[in-house]
Amino acid sequence: MEAYNLTVKPWCSCLLLGLFAVITFLSSFANAETHYHEFVIQAKPVKRLCRIHNIITVNGQFPGPALEVRNGDSLVIKVVNIAQYNITLHWHGIRQLRNPWADGPSYVTQCPIRPGATYTYRFTIINQEGTLWWHAHSEWLRATVYGALNIHPKWGFPYPFSTPTQEYTILLGEWFDRNPMDVLKQALFTGAAPNVSDAYTINGQPGDLYRCSSKETVRIPIESGETILLRIVNSALNQELFFTIANHQMTVVGVDAAYTKPFPTRVVMIGPGQTTNVLLTADQPPAHYYIAARAYNTAMNAPFDNTTTTAILEYKSASCSTKKGQSSRPILPQLPAYNDTATATAFNAGLKSLSQVNVPTTIDENLFFTVGLGLNNCTRPNSPRCQGPNGTRFTASINNVSFVFPTINSLMQAYYQGVPGIFTTDFPPVPPIQFNYTGNVNRGLWQPVPGTKLYKLKYGSKVQIVFQDTSIVTTEDHPIHLHGYQFYVVGSGFGNFNPSTDTAKFNFIDPPQRNTIGSNPGGWVAIRFVADNPGIWLLHCHLDSHLRWGLAMAFLVENGVGQSQTVIPPPADLPQC
Repeated sequence: MEAYNLTVKPWCSCLLLGLFAVITFLSSFANAETHYHEFVIQAKPVKRLCRIHNIITVNGQFPGPALEVRNGDSLVIKVVNIAQYNITLHWHGIRQLRNPWADGPSYVTQCPIRPGATYTYRFTIINQEGTLWWHAHSEWLRATVYGALNIHPKWGFPYPFSTPTQEYTILLGEWFDRNPMDVLKQALFTGAAPNVSDAYTINGQPGDLYRCSSKETVRIPIESGETILLRIVNSALNQELFFTIANHQMTVVGVDAAYTKPFPTRVVMIGPGQTTNVLLTADQPPAHYYIAARAYNTAMNAPFDNTTTTAILEYKSASCSTKKGQSSRPILPQLPAYNDTATATAFNAGLKSLSQVNVPTTIDENLFFTVGLGLNNCTRPNSPRCQGPNGTRFTASINNVSFVFPTINSLMQAYYQGVPGIFTTDFPPVPPIQFNYTGNVNRGLWQPVPGTKLYKLKYGSKVQIVFQDTSIVTTEDHPIHLHGYQFYVVGSGFGNFNPSTDTAKFNFIDPPQRNTIGSNPGGWVAIRFVADNPGIWLLHCHLDSHLRWGLAMAFLVENGVGQSQTVIPPPADLPQC
């Protein structure tokens, strides 16, 4: 009878399979949840490096609350600001389709939430899985105001790799032994580079190698033979980092909430704003092993924090003490040199999308952006406000335009309300002057022009941007973040980009998808995306000192046709300037 049913009535099984697929598809939407949170912005005394500082936190937690959600879920997060500073929150990497009002950058998509005020962020996660994060997007408040945003697959949908037994989030940060807002204030007054951090942290703790820190060092327990997932976030303010685990190999399976082809590595290079998911198997002799991170520094002759933060990977079966009753010291890893660009480049080259992707091959907007630092000349060199190199003030720019944030209205509110005089739409698609970008640059090109200039894109246009580093002041790896979008990283190289030879080497098959990408120091990186998200979206260097100096611009993506291609109306509680 069974053979009869299978051969004579195959349409029954096909119908059942089709019905099952439809039910599964519909149930994935039915199971979507709405998560409600209240984030209270408040000061709290926290002790690090033997000293107590009043830091700005969310709900008194440092780092802030982790958001655990699934693809398709919605979030409603009421922010109550009882701290002393204006603040906004950014949900880093969330597409925010048609909803720039929830994106968060201060004076770009909203005016700040003032002390004593509230604002509720409402957004839905659409076709994104992996690790993202949230952070303050006002001045330097994100030094302590940040947390994880972990997006799990929909119910009934597995990972594209073997399910790990446990998952841990690792938030890499920077700790300043003074108020970070005072560090920024001093730098903005003097025009010099800001003081560097005093420690790096893992989940808010510096680790064993710093004073007064061993007791609170983060510990990750593991059983021999098990495989865990580490969700690594670089939430540091101004520093790219190398990350490694003593004697262990990691397998990268995702970056910036996009799956990748698995590839093994001993070292992860991760820039501020970026996330990396790795699988780790406990395949070493039972012991305690250091998890460590320290600087990857590409700017020449620039001061940086050269310390190392640690956590401990603890095999549960390892003896907790030696025969003499003394604690066994964890095994230290070997980290790359601070300026090991070869290791950083090799890591990025290993990142590929999980399968073939749909990269735009015809381009409507071909943009070439020079990114880098600059120096503003002073009428009184070496005065208290001109303490930069040779009596100047540091600045930064894209295509020789140093971005100036508005102060009386946000860009998006001004655009939506038709308020003139807040911005212009004449951002240059190419540098105003062509020069040898990575060579010896004429000093006449070191001082950019300030402006609040946007670049307009038609809805649905296919965009390519080549970010070209320059040697003005110094070559450097600038982690560039584009709000409201994920993009394909189709190529990169060193020296000056050559469109006739370099384009032929682009990867149009399986390039990685990211929301933040570094420009090679003294080189370039190329990205492509479709402008399918209307609104105003900030593009900026995620080194916050560079952002404040003006290494930013914004895209104005026009509405398309119909409601599904149009920005939604602003919420009633949107803060006003």
